[in-house]
Amino acid sequence: MAAATVWQPLNDGLTEICTLLEQQISPSSVVDKSQIWKQLQHFSQIPDFNNYLVFILVRAEGKSIEIRQAAGLLLKNNLKGAYPSMSQENQKYIKSELLPCLGAVDRNIRTTVGTIISVIVNIEEGSGWPELLPALVTCLDSNDLNHMDGAMDALSKICEDIPHVLDSEVPGLAERPINVFLPRLYQFFQSPHASLRKLALGCVNQYVIIMPAALYNSLDKYLQGLFLLANDPVAEVRKLVCAAFVHLTEVLPSSIEPHLRNVMEYMLQVNKDPDEEVALEACEFWSAYCDAQLPSENLKELLPRLIPVLLSNMAYADDDESLLDAEEDESQPDRDQDLKPRFHTSRLHGSEDFDDNDDDSFNVWNLRKCSAAAIDVLSNVFGDEILPVLMPLIQAKLSTSGDEAWKEREAAVLTLGAIAEGCFNGLYPHLSEANDKFPLIRSISCWTLSRFGKYLIQEGGNPKGYEQFEKVLMGLLRRLLDSNKRVQEAACSAFATVEEDAAEELVPHLGVILQHLMCAFGKYQRRNLRIVYDAIGTLADSVREELNKPAYLEILMPPLVAKWQQLSNSDKDLFPLLECFTSISQVDPASAGAQYDREFIVCSLDLLSGLAEGLGSGIESLVSQTNLRDLLLNCCMDEAPDVRQSAFALMGDLARVFPAYLQPRLIEFLQVASQQLSTNLTGENLSVANNACWAIGELAVKVRQEVSPIVTNVVSALALILQHAEAVNKSLVENSAITLGRLAWIRPDLVAPHMEHFVKPWCLALAMVRDDLEKEDAFRGLCAVVKVNPSGGVSSLVFICKAIASWHEIRSEDVNSEVSQVLNGYKQMLGNSWAECWSALDPPVKERLARYQV
Repeated sequence: MAAATVWQPLNDGLTEICTLLEQQISPSSVVDKSQIWKQLQHFSQIPDFNNYLVFILVRAEGKSIEIRQAAGLLLKNNLKGAYPSMSQENQKYIKSELLPCLGAVDRNIRTTVGTIISVIVNIEEGSGWPELLPALVTCLDSNDLNHMDGAMDALSKICEDIPHVLDSEVPGLAERPINVFLPRLYQFFQSPHASLRKLALGCVNQYVIIMPAALYNSLDKYLQGLFLLANDPVAEVRKLVCAAFVHLTEVLPSSIEPHLRNVMEYMLQVNKDPDEEVALEACEFWSAYCDAQLPSENLKELLPRLIPVLLSNMAYADDDESLLDAEEDESQPDRDQDLKPRFHTSRLHGSEDFDDNDDDSFNVWNLRKCSAAAIDVLSNVFGDEILPVLMPLIQAKLSTSGDEAWKEREAAVLTLGAIAEGCFNGLYPHLSEANDKFPLIRSISCWTLSRFGKYLIQEGGNPKGYEQFEKVLMGLLRRLLDSNKRVQEAACSAFATVEEDAAEELVPHLGVILQHLMCAFGKYQRRNLRIVYDAIGTLADSVREELNKPAYLEILMPPLVAKWQQLSNSDKDLFPLLECFTSISQVDPASAGAQYDREFIVCSLDLLSGLAEGLGSGIESLVSQTNLRDLLLNCCMDEAPDVRQSAFALMGDLARVFPAYLQPRLIEFLQVASQQLSTNLTGENLSVANNACWAIGELAVKVRQEVSPIVTNVVSALALILQHAEAVNKSLVENSAITLGRLAWIRPDLVAPHMEHFVKPWCLALAMVRDDLEKEDAFRGLCAVVKVNPSGGVSSLVFICKAIASWHEIRSEDVNSEVSQVLNGYKQMLGNSWAECWSALDPPVKERLARYQV
């Protein structure tokens, strides 16, 4: 019998592809990169193109590492879309070439190979590559550094991206892969090579959250390893040790209770680690400890030593001197003239964000913010009991003088804001406005004052409380007119928070508030002007019809209308101004409206969505006599994705509050929406599909049986999305799971016959959805199809159980009852086989399912 022919590349093709890759990675600006990319994409249509790429990566030793790595990265991207449709011969060739290269001499090649391996494992979900696991074990046991490092790198990527694969039954293996790998990973904790210690610990850490039985049963070894690595000379390893203790505290606090004092002492010391990332990871422990409701006495004993550390970490670092350029007054031009406008209903101001007004790290979680969050949590646990330790430190910092001590004063003001909720009563006498020459201190004082706003409002019956609230309000209004742009921004953001908390309590002060806001409107430059729009919009949302009085509108509207008329149709500043009108129009609908080109159609659709959300069923009086229905349907079919995205959002909002308005063209709306779920789901189309999916679900629960004509097609599209969840964003996956559930609830007879094809990915997605009413709808659908076709869920029963266990609490009694019936129904149906299913569940899952008495 002739031996099988091994694939070999053609020299001309190999040379041409290598040349293209070399040009693609060349820094030269002469090369037309887009043309090269088109040529590479053209080559991708050739069936064995990916064979060439793996050959270049693995065997083209005469080529530069950069070219070989580029071939590997292109191969990785190609496989994500093309692998399932490739011939088995080509799949087998690629896999056979990758495994020997796990121990490549060059680490860049090894890590690229590891990335490709994890992509293939992700696609195949652990099956179809029986040679992989033995190859990884052989490399790990080889004592050759390159082979151990390559195998560990590939393993770490599998653990990070698809951890469940190693905790699943694999045909041909006597035990789950995780049982084979865990003992070896523990051994690598003692490796003399830092890279192996880091990768091994990182692998195991990935499993703490899901806590498989293999890890649960070997926690003692894991903890021994953590204590062994606690003082590792490599910062990245110490960071992982801290992360492990934090995760264990969050997931299984009982596991660390026997070692609690030692762990707490360790975390306190590492909270002072010279490496800020290590200190940050350690700092997360204190919030986790409090959330886990571990004994507070142990933590109380530690407070005199812990609080000074946290307070020290809340000061700006020594290399933050660039922040002193915040001495930037309004006479200087804005440095950023192209900021994206914020839609005021999703602004970032708020007490929980610990916004330190550092523009460069606005969304970056750092040691300063984490320490403030920890102080906040401690204040909520211990209340005023922490003040005897904390207040002398705060007062000492506040009393410092001189320019060099500004960071100490700023950290003290930040701390006062952080403990506002937990220590309100004890801090009541200390409330005052910081009028420091340093703008960062004035700006953080705005945030601190805003933190006290809602508690002062609660003291409304107390004359002193009302007096203090007025002081806070006037202090913030004065800061709105500060000459420094950073302080202006902080004051507007803080004032918006107070507006939300105070709501109707602001009504007696509306006149003075509007005068200050419109004074700021006339004073601010372009960048901060957008934040004033935000504050005006929030004010309208907070006081609603109280704003609809001639005296107030005469202050508010003329400057806004003048600004509207002043701006050209191409001016991006129309966006935030229109968004401001969205809120004002809720109290005075005649105030907003105009004709726009495509970009402004998007804003108009968003404005109408805001009206629908704000007015609820009251939107009926605004739209009943308009041709909005026909215009909206046209927008849903527009060629521009951003128009369709906003159109489907409005469709969903109308479905919720005024579904009868869509009724005359209901089927057309549903058909157009369903078409978005099977288009090319990339780029902006993902957001379109997300909104269309959500709108279908909202309509379904309102019009019920009338969605029947599109149920089968939509369910097929949603099942496909869920089966390839890794290729789309989290929001689309969650909305797909919810909408599928709603359709299943309404027409279980149409959905149930096909359920075995999508129950597993559906349940995986449902397990990630937070507890809310939409999730209840989805589970009504899950229970409904199981009742119609119970055998369709048997093969995925473990995943159904895990989805049910994802609930913290089902508040709806009928959903709770239905879920219980499903579980007990399967238990009765399966008889002795139920025990096999139960044994496959992890201890935390069993613990949560016990509430249903199964």
